[in-house]
Amino acid sequence: MPLFDVPGWTVNDEPVAESSNTRKRKRPASESETSLLLHSAEVNLEKLVRKLTGSKRGGKERRERASREEESPPKNPLPTKSHKSKASVDVVDKKKIISHPMPLKSAAERRESSLRPTKKVKTKRESSPFEEIQIDEPEEVSNSTGLTSLQKSMKQSLDGARFRLINETLYKTDSHEAQHMMQEDPAVFSEYHNGFRHQVQSWPTNPVDHYVSSLSKYPPKTVIADLGCGDAAIAHNLIPKGMTVVSFDLVSNNSFVVAADICTQVPLPGGEEKEGEKSGGTGQIVDVAVFSLSLMGTNWPNSVREAWRILRLDGDLKIAEVASRFTDVEGFVSLISSMGFRLKSKDSRNTHFTLFEFKKVARKFLSSQKWDSILSKGNVLKPCEYKRR
Repeated sequence: MPLFDVPGWTVNDEPVAESSNTRKRKRPASESETSLLLHSAEVNLEKLVRKLTGSKRGGKERRERASREEESPPKNPLPTKSHKSKASVDVVDKKKIISHPMPLKSAAERRESSLRPTKKVKTKRESSPFEEIQIDEPEEVSNSTGLTSLQKSMKQSLDGARFRLINETLYKTDSHEAQHMMQEDPAVFSEYHNGFRHQVQSWPTNPVDHYVSSLSKYPPKTVIADLGCGDAAIAHNLIPKGMTVVSFDLVSNNSFVVAADICTQVPLPGGEEKEGEKSGGTGQIVDVAVFSLSLMGTNWPNSVREAWRILRLDGDLKIAEVASRFTDVEGFVSLISSMGFRLKSKDSRNTHFTLFEFKKVARKFLSSQKWDSILSKGNVLKPCEYKRR
């Protein structure tokens, strides 16, 4: 039994042929092909020898080609070897020149070179006739405040609103609360008067200017009490003319002003009449009392009573008040007269304020109940209010 005789398996008896290599083998070159290769090699060798030795044939061909080039030179001749060598020599010479040390300059030349060059003047480019170039200029900045025009306008609006708020508060509260408010925050006083100065600039005239002019005609050594003086402008103008001016306000912001609540007590001598007698009081030293837009607070009638106390008999009481505050002008005159004054003149020609002038007269003794009734009539002047913006 053969070695691999397994049931179901069959093996061919013929031997399997060996697998041939798929890569093609080069066939040997024939004699003709070998002769061709040798001939081409001889030709190439001959060309190489002619090129190296410069044979007559090659030289003749080169001479003929050169003569043709001279007769008709090319439009864009290429640089020859001689040109290249010359250019390289120029570059080398230039480098040698650059590498040489710079010659020394004279003192004058060194000074000129050390000076800073002047700035070039920029010439304005002419704009095209078909278009206009506009450059937005920056907003002008104020040198004093450092604010732009827009910021300055906004600040003025805020200052105006702040003034109106303080002004209404001073009119709608009594003098005690107003004084307490300014003592807690001294800036309130300056803010109010700054706003007031800005406001009166739009008026035809300022009542303070009117009183400075009219009081200048009084005799020297006249004693004037400026009640609710603000910046004491009357004192600044009349004291140099020989007048005696004493100024009072809730806060003192300069040496001319005495801090005092004029609705409670003015710190000057003077007494009222005694019971059962009609008199002008005693101990007074003031010739003229002035209220220039200063009848403020709900208890303002008390300040008029204090003015009677410090005034000499026949002394003058001058009042300037905003025209829009009067609810009843005759009632206002009657109230002032009931406290010991007589009306001398009234001037309502100004559109913004009305001027009154009274004279102090003797009066009878008034009980506390009578005074309470008189002083409660302050509503003849309404608060100075502003329209909401």
